[in-house]
Amino acid sequence: MLTDTSASPYAQMTSMAPGSCRITGASPLAVLRDRGLRVTIPTMGRIMFDPSVAHAYQNFLVAAGDVPGKHDGPPFMDGDLYKWLEAATVMATETGDEELSGFLAEAAVAIRRAQRPDGYVHTRTIIAQRQGSEARPLERRLDFETYNFGHLMTLACVHHRATGEDAYLQLAIRVAGYLIDVAKEHPELLSDCNICPSHYMGVVELYRTTSDPAFLELAGRLLDLHGGKGYEGSDDNQDVRPVREQRQAVGHSVRANYLYAGMADYALETGDEELVAALTSIWEDLVTRKLYVTGGCGALYDGASPDAAQDHRAPTRVHQAYGRAYQLPNTTAYNESCASLGLIMWAWRMLALTGEARYADEIERVLYNALPAMIGADGKTYFYTNPLRQVRDLPIPLRRAGNPLDSVPPPSQERVRQEYMTACFCCPPNVARFIAELPYYTYSRNDTDLWVHQFVSGRTTTTVGGVPVVVEQETEFPVAGQSIIRVSADAPTRGVVRVRIPGWADQTVVTVDGVAVERIEKGYAVIDQEWRQNTIRVEIPMRTRLTVAHHFLEETTNQVCVLRGPVVYCVESADLPADIGVESLAIPASITWTEEPGTDIFTGHVLLTGTAARLPDQVPADQLYAELNQADPTALDIRLVPYARWGNRGPGEMSVWLQLLR
Repeated sequence: MLTDTSASPYAQMTSMAPGSCRITGASPLAVLRDRGLRVTIPTMGRIMFDPSVAHAYQNFLVAAGDVPGKHDGPPFMDGDLYKWLEAATVMATETGDEELSGFLAEAAVAIRRAQRPDGYVHTRTIIAQRQGSEARPLERRLDFETYNFGHLMTLACVHHRATGEDAYLQLAIRVAGYLIDVAKEHPELLSDCNICPSHYMGVVELYRTTSDPAFLELAGRLLDLHGGKGYEGSDDNQDVRPVREQRQAVGHSVRANYLYAGMADYALETGDEELVAALTSIWEDLVTRKLYVTGGCGALYDGASPDAAQDHRAPTRVHQAYGRAYQLPNTTAYNESCASLGLIMWAWRMLALTGEARYADEIERVLYNALPAMIGADGKTYFYTNPLRQVRDLPIPLRRAGNPLDSVPPPSQERVRQEYMTACFCCPPNVARFIAELPYYTYSRNDTDLWVHQFVSGRTTTTVGGVPVVVEQETEFPVAGQSIIRVSADAPTRGVVRVRIPGWADQTVVTVDGVAVERIEKGYAVIDQEWRQNTIRVEIPMRTRLTVAHHFLEETTNQVCVLRGPVVYCVESADLPADIGVESLAIPASITWTEEPGTDIFTGHVLLTGTAARLPDQVPADQLYAELNQADPTALDIRLVPYARWGNRGPGEMSVWLQLLR
């Protein structure tokens, strides 16, 4: 599903055709998606359509005048419904699920009836006007209208490609027409109401779907309007400088990643070199200075950004934001789920633009760590924020850290996932649509080439040189590093298969029919030959390694993070004696790890055991400093589990980064 860049002049590749990809087997991604089909998407749909819970569907009925009532929920709830409808579209077309199909049909009618003749549709404003308010469209940036529009447009394009129907597409075309009119008559409104700008991606995808050049022109106009505000702008909304002059990842991380993804979409259509230069620099800033090892994005709950005010006399506020370089706290890491998913959107477009495997590496990082950690083992509870460390008795109130009402923060050790978040339910439907579309992150194609980005059992169908080809992958990755890829063509055909060499495993060996592949380009093993019935074998060394951070990253000084393949590990208090906190644990540099298969919630994962050290207690809870306790460490047997599955055994402590003992 994803993006259709098949006609984009500056794209190296495009997504696989709807219905052409399947994930099978018992790998973590396969289990995540199967549970998404059976549990996540259906249960979330019932929440969205329940007038006593989410009010998402109900708001459209009220806006249309079909039922009495008021607007209920946050102003971005329209967009959250659209995200869920996108997930439902993918699953319904794949399975024929009648309940999901019914939800899709009902929602299309309700949205159409609520939409104004000029194309504007935003339930909060429309309902307010029905009730006599003088509320006007685009007068309050925190009404998230353009955010909602963008998700509607993306839904519409995915739905049209998957089904061939235009019920949602016509709604999106009218919304885009409304934006075109506003851009001509009142551009200042769009310059201000552009937070979490999913509409940049949506407008470009609508252009790809309809081939109407007016939509591409609109996308360029919107990007021109976004930045260059100088003192009137803010880092938080990435609009101090024009988009082509930006060089760092700053401000609200969801807004940022959506903006960067939209910039990349426009570059894919126009080849805009200034945008590409900006995006390349911003990407480097992110992955070398501001990205968590799990793929988490946006370190700060709140803060001040003196860099946004050029004279340094008026710092501007940032929240849910990228901080300064190397400012990556662990306990108070915000890491909104939507931000990591926005990183995938951006990386996917950069991958299509450049063909460079480093972008697929970062997608992999999120898929195996941040994404599965967002959702519980039950398939229906969610985290909004995603720290790398959870400690007992934290005296700092952390917003959206487990309390569904975001009112009185719970004790830190009670941070648990929630089925429904009353104040902000934006992340769960985003999680749902990414789970639905997981198979489509595995491969890309063009007329003659096929890219293998991720290693997961399954099957895809495509054409190479006009000849139908079936590709079947069999692997136990990331438990084991071997992947067997069988390519079957209906007739002999010449083409290129490109297999990613993970950036963390440059010793990977790729062979085709027993012959080693020597040609490596942009991080991919390149196999250019005639195909009929051929077997590619990928051997990835899956060693456990201790990872350290840059010395500027003070939070992790003299600490290590344990990774095996792409999987980040953590320790949880569930695996420690009751009297030991995570701060008392140290990993010897010479530690030997034993791998063991996981069971229960860890089925399909590798767990790591070894002998670590327990450090003596140092500072009492009621003191800030104390004299060093010089008692020797004692041996302690430990077990580490994938961060992807943390927080599924009740409240407790957790830490990704652990002290290093040399």
